Amino acid sequence: MSVSDPIADMLTAIRNAAMAKKEKISIAASNLKKKILDIFKNHGYIRGYKEIEDGKQGILEVHLRYIEGEPAFTEVVRISKPGRRIYVSAEDVPNIKRGIGIAVISTSKGVITNKEAKKLNIGGEYICYIY
Repeated sequence: MSVSDPIADMLTAIRNAAMAKKEKISIAASNLKKKILDIFKNHGYIRGYKEIEDGKQGILEVHLRYIEGEPAFTEVVRISKPGRRIYVSAEDVPNIKRGIGIAVISTSKGVITNKEAKKLNIGGEYICYIY
């Protein structure tokens, strides 16, 4: 069965695993997922991830992070969807929870956070946010 929104599936798997207090989860690999996970890791929302070769597209083993037994994030939400793409201009780049969270934006300079997009004064596709 084909997946219509693999990014939403990844975010949902991370959210569900965190609520169930899982140590790690496995998801199908893609370059966009790796870039999003790199951002999550750099901002302390996950401990990291490991690529596992399976002879096909590969698997990403995501290691979740907890602080005093609670997930490192409160909410992770998909914004732009395959049926309705959401784009933001440089002036409309969102500020998540007054700077506490981060938004992930796909731009001409790559997949970056809202803070980097404001610095570079560029907009793009608003993929998701996490805080």
